[in-house]
Amino acid sequence: MDSLTPNARRTALQNRYGAAGLPAEGPWNDVIATMLDHRSVRGYKPDPIPDGTLETMIAAAQSAATSSNMQWTSVIATTDPAKKKILAEIAGNQKHIEQCPLFLCWVADMNRHVTISAAEQVEFETMPWLETFMVACIDVALAAQNAVVAAESLGLRTVYIGAMRNDPEKVARLFNLPKQSFVVFGLCVGYATEKAEGEVKPRLAQGAILHRERYDDSTAHDERKAHDEVMTHFSARHELQASTWTQRVLNRLGPMKSMNGRERMRAALGRLGFEIR
Repeated sequence: MDSLTPNARRTALQNRYGAAGLPAEGPWNDVIATMLDHRSVRGYKPDPIPDGTLETMIAAAQSAATSSNMQWTSVIATTDPAKKKILAEIAGNQKHIEQCPLFLCWVADMNRHVTISAAEQVEFETMPWLETFMVACIDVALAAQNAVVAAESLGLRTVYIGAMRNDPEKVARLFNLPKQSFVVFGLCVGYATEKAEGEVKPRLAQGAILHRERYDDSTAHDERKAHDEVMTHFSARHELQASTWTQRVLNRLGPMKSMNGRERMRAALGRLGFEIR
């Protein structure tokens, strides 16, 4: 189906929100169609990505907004099976990290600016503050998402791997990262196997997240229950353990064990050279 036809637009919106949560239809193009077709893929063919694709993704990443043009992002690309095996183990044995032909580590790279401070003999008084660290991580996320959209527009699939934060020091050692640099997350890139292609995962209806003029959560309970119903059917189709979105939130935020070591993040960042005030 042509992605620009009215039927394709309605199908894309219905896949993302469910039949009951459709927003008003607005302007449409192939870029938006690609973005609404995003899904996390956890099974990859061994086929390598075409030459130049990585560089195109990085060009897209570097075209993202960067706060005050500070350009905090660095990227480490790896195709080494031995390295990917170690990363998979760090991530709780996520086998798709080993399967994907290309794995990207997205780095909040404050070392670049430390080097400038030393070379120019100017003390960067704002470097140790939480705000600066947050801006660096936000910059990385914006850049990575641009790269994901670029990759998916070329027929590739992706999945973010936040579990690089399970042991950020081990990841840093694996890639010889300098002080004050930190892998915020990883990214699998490749062609999906037919079985792993899956379907678009529904999101909360826009009524739950879009506020006009002021914050209003008066319909939050009803919106959540409606989304839980949509997710129940999605989960049944995919044999997911958590059948509703509410249950997924409870499982992820309730027990400390779900942190998988990330509760020690502040101490790990300190050992990586960050002084966050």
